[in-house]
Amino acid sequence: MTATQPDHITVSTFQTPIGTALIASDEDGVLRAFNWTDYEDAMRAWLARRYPQARMSQGAAPAALAEAFCAYFAGQADALSTVAWRAAGTPFQLQIWNLLCAIPAGETISYGELARRAGRPTASRAAGAANGRNPLALVVPCHRVIGAGGALTGYAGGMQRKAWLLDHERAAA
Repeated sequence: MTATQPDHITVSTFQTPIGTALIASDEDGVLRAFNWTDYEDAMRAWLARRYPQARMSQGAAPAALAEAFCAYFAGQADALSTVAWRAAGTPFQLQIWNLLCAIPAGETISYGELARRAGRPTASRAAGAANGRNPLALVVPCHRVIGAGGALTGYAGGMQRKAWLLDHERAAA
């Protein structure tokens, strides 16, 4: 999905079993960013850089988004797969983010495999960098990418959250 410039972005808080999350949505109810309150400053800075014309305010998340996140944390591992999102990024980042959405809940792939799926088999670092710049944690499931040897590596939300998310999805899948 590509990003258009929204007029307004609403930032909502959402309680999860692994911390308080932030949901940023536009006037159409489309997700623009998701992160944890630990990273609120970084998320707001990212939103301001990418959508400089948008007014930002606090408010309730659109019902469809809140319901999808509730269902996900209640054990419906694929509940976020239909959430509409738009994000500003380079063509390569958008390609990687769309490829992340194709990884089924309960499964993981390596950074090398992600690069291969992008048609750039020697670009695992670039794929990893694009993965790490994903502004839509959970919905664009960057936590499903692990090291080549199966080790949990890098997650902006913290390794404990990554482990929890993967265990949660495996149990539900």
